[in-house]
Amino acid sequence: MDPTPQIVIDESATDPHAGIWFATPGGFTELPIDVLLAPPASAEADRLRQALAPLVEAIPDGVTRQQFIAQLASGQQLLRALREVGTVHCALGVHRDDVADGSGGTLHSLFTVSWREVAWAPRSVSAARAVATAEQHEHVEYLDLPSGPASMSETVRVPSPESGLPATPLLQIHAHLPHPDHRRMAVLTLSTTAVERRVQYRAILHNIAELTSFDSPLDEARK
Repeated sequence: MDPTPQIVIDESATDPHAGIWFATPGGFTELPIDVLLAPPASAEADRLRQALAPLVEAIPDGVTRQQFIAQLASGQQLLRALREVGTVHCALGVHRDDVADGSGGTLHSLFTVSWREVAWAPRSVSAARAVATAEQHEHVEYLDLPSGPASMSETVRVPSPESGLPATPLLQIHAHLPHPDHRRMAVLTLSTTAVERRVQYRAILHNIAELTSFDSPLDEARK
């Protein structure tokens, strides 16, 4: 048995256009936005159809199959809306509610990374502005992360009756990380309907923000 551990380097570490690097804990699965929203005639769309075909064909009931297709289309619509507001990464979180008073059931969350253009300012000022000018943001915290100054905040929103969505409160925890170029900001957002687990989800996003960097980890390793 070879005692030397193997180090696996993700392709993103060598991507010169990435601009931001981060790590998510266990339980998160990336949703490939570019693949799911690929143009119909593209090679990516063909690969997606080939990957989904066995799953769709395995659904015996025609109504259930149509419901699955409708849910997939709804998910694509959500991803399209996220990309239009600058989202470059999206991941689905699935965790067990195993805290002391937890039910033992399954908790779901959505983690996104988005870019936002900002007016030039010192990074600490941009981090403060992000929460000072936002409506309904609570539990504001200013941080000094390895990547630089940042801020965190929370919102709880309930869909309006006109939206047609269930009136279930949605907790969104945001981390605002100004980029060293002073002209854009990375916004990390963790969304969940498990509002009662806000402390645990805030800790998850705090840990992700701590590990976020605007420099390639390979460059850091060479220093």
